[in-house]
Amino acid sequence: MNLMRWAGSAALLLSVGMLANCSQIFASGEAEGGITAAMLVGADGDSANWISHGRTYSEQRYSPLDAINRETVGDLGLAWFADMDTARGQEATPLVIDGKLYLTTAWSKVKAFDAATGQRLWEYDPEVPGETAVKACCDVVNRGLAAWGDKLFLGTLDGRLIALDRETGEVAWEKVTVDQSKSYTITGAPRVIDGKVIIGNGGAEFGVRGYVAAYDAETGKELWRFYTVPEGGDAKDAPAYLRKAAETWNMDVLGASDSIGGGGTVWDSMAYDPELDLLYIGVGNGSPWNRAYRSPAKDGSGGEGDNLYLSSIVAIRPKTGEYVWHYQTTPGETWDFTATQHIILADMEIDGKRRKVLMQAPKNGFFYVIDRETGAFISAKPYVSVNWATGIDPKTGRPIENPQTRVDKTGQPALVTPGALGGHNWHPMAYNPRENLVYIPAFEAGMLYAPEADWKPDTARGFNVGFNLGAGDVPPDEGFRRQVAGSLRGMLVAWDPVAQQARWTVEHPGPWNGGLLATGGGLVFQGTAGSEFNAYDAATGKKLWSFAAQTGIVAPPITYSVNGEQYVAVLAGWGGAYALSVDGDLIARKAPVRNISRLLVFKLGGQAELPPEPALAELPLDPPPSTASAEVIALGKAKYGRYCAVCHAPGAVGSTVLPDLRRAGSLESPQAWAAVVHGGMLKDNGMASFAGSLSKAEIEAIRAYVIKRANEDKALEAGKKIARR
Repeated sequence: MNLMRWAGSAALLLSVGMLANCSQIFASGEAEGGITAAMLVGADGDSANWISHGRTYSEQRYSPLDAINRETVGDLGLAWFADMDTARGQEATPLVIDGKLYLTTAWSKVKAFDAATGQRLWEYDPEVPGETAVKACCDVVNRGLAAWGDKLFLGTLDGRLIALDRETGEVAWEKVTVDQSKSYTITGAPRVIDGKVIIGNGGAEFGVRGYVAAYDAETGKELWRFYTVPEGGDAKDAPAYLRKAAETWNMDVLGASDSIGGGGTVWDSMAYDPELDLLYIGVGNGSPWNRAYRSPAKDGSGGEGDNLYLSSIVAIRPKTGEYVWHYQTTPGETWDFTATQHIILADMEIDGKRRKVLMQAPKNGFFYVIDRETGAFISAKPYVSVNWATGIDPKTGRPIENPQTRVDKTGQPALVTPGALGGHNWHPMAYNPRENLVYIPAFEAGMLYAPEADWKPDTARGFNVGFNLGAGDVPPDEGFRRQVAGSLRGMLVAWDPVAQQARWTVEHPGPWNGGLLATGGGLVFQGTAGSEFNAYDAATGKKLWSFAAQTGIVAPPITYSVNGEQYVAVLAGWGGAYALSVDGDLIARKAPVRNISRLLVFKLGGQAELPPEPALAELPLDPPPSTASAEVIALGKAKYGRYCAVCHAPGAVGSTVLPDLRRAGSLESPQAWAAVVHGGMLKDNGMASFAGSLSKAEIEAIRAYVIKRANEDKALEAGKKIARR
């Protein structure tokens, strides 16, 4: 990186008044020879590099690079690729600094490459214990790094924050940021503001209390911690913002059990406005999801209270962690409607007035435009089908709820859209300021929410959500399954944030498609669940180019240049929450989607070729006969839904990412099955012991249920073979 050029850019930025808080930004001094505050604030002027998670603090994921454009993209070819050593979901955004590319992979590993040639420079493995996998709601993923000075920073799945030397990959320091006795995880990328490394965590499904914290980039010392929900009990000694939150909870319940936790984890999105000196964080779901158990009404009628600051965007001071304002997207959330989705900052004209806005498409299905100075509501409209609310009140900014979907009050099952996966999940959006369009990786997938009777928390293992996750299992009917899969829509939506409507939409073969990149060449790049990497016209949505990636892509692309030549890179590898929960062949409605984890890098005229796509080996369905009683199978179904479905799919249908239990060799033997599930024989592979949550009789009942399901699907396959003869 040309430091003289950066010095000139910083001077220019100062001269036009863009750094209103320059005295604060430079207070800790420049990180000599490395990434500085001026570089991060002025990242939009550095088109060659990608030095922070969303490229700029505004998280727009827009690059002005335009050598690859509408006219030339047809000549885009593979420049180089690198196979990863992890066969799980890949969700990371790489960083590129001075011609070197840095990325994280599944299991929180880090790798460095020459960005032009693909030569591997170094790699680092934090050696996350395999049994940590059962603490992760949504695969053992990691979304990326932060850079400051001569260091890179990552959060690990087991809750550590680690600083690495950028040149060598050697550990400078590491800090445990969570209580590792609880089911906290870190999958999100850190951010650095003025020498402070800021990181949140996950685990709201398991009964934890969420927070975000800042650490000194040089030493790892914790500087401040911002909790997102009250602690419970007497709140009089809590900070004012938490005392305010306590008024919206049933504090007797929240304080009665450490296993409730409250949730509100800050597991992904953050953005920063250096002029306002405000850090914006997205806050997650409640713990448990079902508000009737988390914050019950005193008259027993269901749940009560808004439960601040769940499902909220919160603005805080990055220097101190001081609360400034909040906006709650889903008051009293009970559907896992997180507000941790990507936050984008932009300035635009609305109703004839220039506004500093914050934009988000959270899980609840509405696209929000918020005044980022004050938190005032500007507008919101649904970007996917929504039935839990009929709209957002323009005066109060609160949703106009459909009472039939308020399952924590009725206690009756309800089919709600969007479902718990949301209308948009973690996959980053992108914003093109030339088109004034936000590109949303959206999807439609409803969910049957069935409140679980007499639910009790269990923070040792399994989801603590207060709903029966097996209630929506599909029957062993191929036609019905494909009908269900056909109702799941994946979309790339080009959204006009001023008009609050879609300008164009591209249909995808299935949900859970990749994050987005917009460029000055008039292009939008995105990977798909159908194993394609595509480029679209940013103005019209017309597909201009496609590459057969051999695997589903969920990670967002980036672009950069080395010696004046533009590259586009994306980390490929099918995985994540949705990939673990459904049939791979139903996702894409063609061949099963498998995981082939590799980094793909493209340039104009690239001539590299991938090796031939390997055949997908599939073990036959050959289970032992189903001989257990209906009562035992019913018990196994209930326990499977709570403890197994999140990783091994509802209905034991299996996925292409984790072992399909219907085909497990241990299914033949009660002793072998118990050795895995009770004894933890495979804990180093991610399958920890469930002895603290399930009795041996319950573990055997789960085996009986899986055997029954395997026999049902074996008969289904046999029927298909007969039909083909």
